[in-house]
Amino acid sequence: MKKSTILLVFMLFLIVVSTKAQETIPATGGEASGGGGTSSYTIGQMVYTTNTGTDGYTLAQGVQQPYEISVVSAIPETEKPGLTLWVYPNPANGFITVKVENSKTDHMLYQLYDANGKLLEGKKAAGEQTQFDLSKYNSAVYFLKVTDHKKEIRTYKIIKH
Repeated sequence: MKKSTILLVFMLFLIVVSTKAQETIPATGGEASGGGGTSSYTIGQMVYTTNTGTDGYTLAQGVQQPYEISVVSAIPETEKPGLTLWVYPNPANGFITVKVENSKTDHMLYQLYDANGKLLEGKKAAGEQTQFDLSKYNSAVYFLKVTDHKKEIRTYKIIKH
């Protein structure tokens, strides 16, 4: 009987030691409830890891995942010297504005694509500022391609809440 008890305790010890759980040291947190359910959240996570595979893809592990708003294009930013572009607000709920400085906008074209590459909307530049109404689209990631004389200048990743 003693051998079976010792064996059982040893096996439980191995199970407890070999399992790992997520580790987080939050500054604060809580629960939010609504008609759709309840969600737990933390603010100020201090422990996370990022693993990079041999193929170059990365996996971030942790409770909170950051997102990055960046230019998504392999074309150098100096494609058009002196050109200044802003796309704001990002993330957006309703309208986004594309603002151009230091360039003629006569041949500029803005094209809004969904994540699958489907063209949703295209507009010619309307002077220094052109607006897109995102309220008619679902919450998702979209791409705004800016071209001048049919040559791509930049592609922006837009997050719609």
